[in-house]
Amino acid sequence: MTGPRYTRIAQSLPATVPFVGPEVRERATGRPFAARLGANENIFGPSPKAMMALRDAAADIWMYGDSTSQDLRDALAEHHSVAPENIVVGEGIDGLLGNLVRLIIETGDTVVTSEGAYPTFNYHVSGFGGTLHKVPYRDDREDLAALLQKAAEVNAKLVYFANPDNPMGTWYSGDNIVSMFDRIPNDCLLILDEAYVELAPADVAAIYDVNDPRVIRMRTFSKGYGMAGARVGYAMGASGLISAFEKIRNHFGMNRPAQAGALAALKDQVWLKQTVAQVEAARSEIDSIASDNGLRTIPSATNFVAVDCGRDAAYAKAVLEGLVARDIFVRMPFAAPQDRCIRLSCGRPQDLALVASILPAVLADIG
Repeated sequence: MTGPRYTRIAQSLPATVPFVGPEVRERATGRPFAARLGANENIFGPSPKAMMALRDAAADIWMYGDSTSQDLRDALAEHHSVAPENIVVGEGIDGLLGNLVRLIIETGDTVVTSEGAYPTFNYHVSGFGGTLHKVPYRDDREDLAALLQKAAEVNAKLVYFANPDNPMGTWYSGDNIVSMFDRIPNDCLLILDEAYVELAPADVAAIYDVNDPRVIRMRTFSKGYGMAGARVGYAMGASGLISAFEKIRNHFGMNRPAQAGALAALKDQVWLKQTVAQVEAARSEIDSIASDNGLRTIPSATNFVAVDCGRDAAYAKAVLEGLVARDIFVRMPFAAPQDRCIRLSCGRPQDLALVASILPAVLADIG
């Protein structure tokens, strides 16, 4: 009796989970976290109008969602002043990254990213046989100039760059990014991941012609709009590139309530502004908590803050485990030198008050 005949690529890969979810840790300990501050979720939640749309659409869950997400794409096109043909909706940025890599990368093709940047992208590249080349961060920021230089050196087909960045929360101005477009090598595509851009200063979003064939930008309803569990993302790019997704995407991957909820969330920009204000207040509070304990934060344009623990990765890991043991879920960057930090999501006042009360004991126990 034999088993499945896996592809050579699958046989060569280890079983990998890019992120261990908080539920996994809760099952291991047998108790829930008191504060869930490690998954970059928007704990302030979605617009009440989005929640109402989700509930109303739930009655029609027996139907597949619109395979084109046309209503949502039309609304996004109007919001961004582009054509619907410039937008594809997918199962979060993660799903769109997987489809894009499937479109572009074959065995042996080269891809460039940053050492320690968002690991799910790397997971997709490895799954399709691509070869990853990594560039170190510079001053806790992804180094776009170095990424594009490396792309030219290795004849890369894709370059991944997040602005604002995950896991550090740092950023460049949009003008700075656009000024580097001419450095993109021929036949290379820059992926501009803007998952957190709604939470960033106004000048962070890059302004350029959406039909520029050198760039595809990706956004999500998971962060600013507070709908991580709905898995709604979208990509904007040249119409020819966007239409290529029709060759391989899961046309019924978007469920009907998620589409309706995202559409209502997009229309409630007042709620988004309120959320941004809450995130800004939480960033300031995390900075105060860190300072009160002799630590410092990395300036952030996201809904999380990296806290520099001031020593090495082992010390940061001990701080993290001390918080987790006391039922506060946090994460940390996984590559040096950023792994000297832990990372806290922007929580509610009661969540951050719990951190403030527990962190001194954690640090005292470590010594």
